[in-house]
Amino acid sequence: MSQRLVEQVTQTIRDIPDFPKPGIMFKDITPVLGDPRLFADTVNWVAGQLAGQAVDKIVGMESRGFIFGAAVAPQVFAGFVPARKPGKLPYESVSVSYDLEYGSATLEIHKDAIKPGDKVAIVDDLLATGGTAKATVDLVRKLGGEVVACIFLVELAFLQGRWKLDCPVMSLVSYE
Repeated sequence: MSQRLVEQVTQTIRDIPDFPKPGIMFKDITPVLGDPRLFADTVNWVAGQLAGQAVDKIVGMESRGFIFGAAVAPQVFAGFVPARKPGKLPYESVSVSYDLEYGSATLEIHKDAIKPGDKVAIVDDLLATGGTAKATVDLVRKLGGEVVACIFLVELAFLQGRWKLDCPVMSLVSYE
C-alpha cells in the first residue's frame, strides 16, 4: 500500500463533529471524491486489492458504497450489485435488518443479483461497528454467494467492526 496515498486521503478527509447525532465524529469522504486524481487513486487501490482473484460481483452498500463499488466493478470485470434501503429496489428482493452505531437499519438486494457460487467483493467507504458490512455479508451468503473480501476506504479500528466479519478485510486508512 502506498504510504503517500494513505497520507493524502487522511489529510483530505474532513471531520464533522456531532453528525448524524451528538458524540459521533463523522469522517466525510466527499473531499476525496471532489479531487479527480485522489478519487481515481482510491478506486485503483480498491481494485488492486482484488488483483489475481476471480470476482463475479461487487456489492456496494447505500449510499457511498455505490460510488466506490460501481467505479471498481468494471476495472475487475465484475457486475455491480447495489445493497439498498427498503423499498428502493423495483424487483423481488431479500433483506437483512441490523444494528448501527446510531440506530438500526435494513438492507435489500434483488433476489437474482447474486447466483449460487458467485465470488463477491463487498466495497464501502467506511467500516465502523461492522453492522452494515455484516448484514451485507449475510445477504450475499443468503443468495449463495461466496464473500472473497470486504474492502473499505476508511476503518474506525477502535470500534472493532472487522471482528464481526469472517472474511478478508482490507482498509486504506485506519483510525486507531
